[in-house]
Amino acid sequence: MFKLAFRNIFRNRVRTGLTLAAIITGVTAIIISRGFVEDVFVQLRESTIHSRIGHIQIFREGYIEYGKREPSRYMIEKPRAVVSAVQSIPNIQAVMARVNFSGLANNSRADLPIIGEGIEPAKEEQLGTATAIVAGRPLEDSDAFGALIGEGVATALHLRPGSFVTLMVNTAEGALNTFEYEVVGVFRTFSKDYDDRAVRIPLSAAQELMFTQSVHSIVVLLDDTRTTDRIAGVLKARLGPLGYEVKTWYELADFYQKTEALYRRQFAALQFIILVMLILSVVSTINMVVYERTGEFGTMLALGMRQRQIFGLVMLENALLGFLGSLFGIIVGIMLATIISEIGLPMPPPPGSSIGYTATIRMVPSVLAIAALIGALAAVIAAVLPARRASRVRVVEALRHNL
Repeated sequence: MFKLAFRNIFRNRVRTGLTLAAIITGVTAIIISRGFVEDVFVQLRESTIHSRIGHIQIFREGYIEYGKREPSRYMIEKPRAVVSAVQSIPNIQAVMARVNFSGLANNSRADLPIIGEGIEPAKEEQLGTATAIVAGRPLEDSDAFGALIGEGVATALHLRPGSFVTLMVNTAEGALNTFEYEVVGVFRTFSKDYDDRAVRIPLSAAQELMFTQSVHSIVVLLDDTRTTDRIAGVLKARLGPLGYEVKTWYELADFYQKTEALYRRQFAALQFIILVMLILSVVSTINMVVYERTGEFGTMLALGMRQRQIFGLVMLENALLGFLGSLFGIIVGIMLATIISEIGLPMPPPPGSSIGYTATIRMVPSVLAIAALIGALAAVIAAVLPARRASRVRVVEALRHNL
């Protein structure tokens, strides 16, 4: 039966070519579109991580829920002990402490509400590979009174490297404290909203500004994003009993979660549309083939072949067509994806960002498997009704087609 089915699909090369072309086109379309979406996910993920969030962040228990209202009550009082406990875990590239504050930035002429961070410059430079310095230089550990400001802050207050800016904040005790800092550089991250309000100063300067030795968060940078969940599990087991909570990057990146959910729904709808179009394309071709072979099926039935065998033969022929079409579709899809990736697709900045990027077509084994499955499934589903009709044809009427 298999040998007969294999020979039958090449009897009418034009019909076979049309069916294979439809399947190859559908499979290739899925590979290209899904590969593009997967690349968007990866680039968005890495930009989110390496702009400022990091792979994992550690907070004092309750900070995520209540810290925005009372940040001074949920600070890590012994950051060095936490850092020491974290650094001993494999796959961790860097561990850095941060102090968050909010207040006003003044250029002697105007005020601007800002969100500030006290950071460890050398370690943050390892993390911030997606952060671009658009003017000046990065912040250094030796910059005791240096500040790195977001592009939006520089524009709003007309600041540039070498300018001075005064920061005014409320300390944990409610007192007003103010210091003047020299702008050493202007940066741009993936998030335009953050750049419009962000000011970064050295951790020691932020602690002096806030009159505290505590920090708000410990940021962990890993050597591989794929180890995030495993390392987070280890940290939760080690730090959870001590009163700390551990959050992964995707739990903190609300924009990424919503964007990924939107794209996955859109791609699921696209897959369904491609499947329906493939089925309709293949059905029309199979109907023509079955009609032309009506006399042949009548002869087979007259010679003693059973209806279920006719049904199985038609289904097997189209399953083979689906397999071949999917195989060639994967080959064509990989070749086309490679060419597109070599050229690159310039993309505009995503919503909420001011940085464009170059997209590629990312090859993922699961994507290739899904594309092949849809191609084969479309051919099999399309053959069900024609195969049923062919198997139930009346012998006498079918034999008249041979006349």
